[in-house]
Amino acid sequence: MLTRFPTLRLTRKPGFPNFGTLLVVDTVCSTAGAVPISLLYGYDLFKNFLKGANSIDKHFATAPLDRNIPVLMGLLGIWNMSFMNYRSRTTLPYAEALLKLPAHIQQLDMESNGKCMTKHGLEVDYLVGEIDFGEAGTNGQHSFYQLLHMGQTVPCEFIGFVQSQHDFCVEGEDLSSHDELMANFFAQPDALANGKTEEEVRAEGVAEDLIPHRVFKGNRPSLSLLLPKLTAYACGQLLAIYEHRTAVQGFMWDINSFDQWGVELGKKLAIDVKAHMLEGRRRNSSNASTLTTEGGEQPLPVVETGSPATTRLLNYYLDNSKDSVCNNQESHNSMTRVTRNTHREHNNNSLPPPLQHDLGQHGSRLS
Repeated sequence: MLTRFPTLRLTRKPGFPNFGTLLVVDTVCSTAGAVPISLLYGYDLFKNFLKGANSIDKHFATAPLDRNIPVLMGLLGIWNMSFMNYRSRTTLPYAEALLKLPAHIQQLDMESNGKCMTKHGLEVDYLVGEIDFGEAGTNGQHSFYQLLHMGQTVPCEFIGFVQSQHDFCVEGEDLSSHDELMANFFAQPDALANGKTEEEVRAEGVAEDLIPHRVFKGNRPSLSLLLPKLTAYACGQLLAIYEHRTAVQGFMWDINSFDQWGVELGKKLAIDVKAHMLEGRRRNSSNASTLTTEGGEQPLPVVETGSPATTRLLNYYLDNSKDSVCNNQESHNSMTRVTRNTHREHNNNSLPPPLQHDLGQHGSRLS
């Protein structure tokens, strides 16, 4: 969730945010993030994280627009999405410690700018809200870089560091492990931009029938961020850069980046589904497992949800997950039931470990 611009200095000062504000508070820099991070790593480290974020806040507020990193990144995002029609964007941090950064940016950007209405209640008639994804380091190169180089065009954002957190040299190698990693960081943007011509491929002696498959058209956009070292301070800077980038795009698109109504409908329907589940569990319990008649076993009563597809799927789920029904004999307190049941099962050995796997999914066909 984003922080509204007027509260930036409040929420990112070392310490806890001002709860008197009516504006949205950033969940990483506020108490929600401060308490667990400080308890785990110490408050001195978290204070450096806040200082890094605050340095970008000041940069965003004071730097000229032509040298303002979040503004430039936001404008590039608008250009690629709304003018070039590139509907996806990927974040590629060359540091294993930032493994979850692409997922964080995905949540930050897609939840904030995945909108269809302007702030004034008019339907958006231009492209907004990219599909964000990514992967750390060279893992992505063996996952989706094939598409980045030769499939649809996806703007790329590379993040690298001059110094490694844990660099080491392998005996007999001239370059360190970090140098090897960073060689890919520098090479990939060049490959995306310049590609490889038919003449270059032919000069390598490639068979004529394979040449079309080895040509890279290039002209694929990317940007690179190179920071001194991945520290708490640099991490705070990165998160603030992307928060402000998201806000810039929302401002330019005239959408409200600070609400998330899109997540409410599914959550509301989930409450309705839970009611249908409870109805089905009670029916199954009252009818034992099946109703036996002279003609054999009769199917259990069908739980209707109002949607044919959901009705079929839910009833299949209920019929084949009877063992997961909660036993409420000991306690009706939802906060302690799991703890008590888990304690009982572990101590009584009522659930022995499985002796064989079910990876073949025998009997899982939906009929």
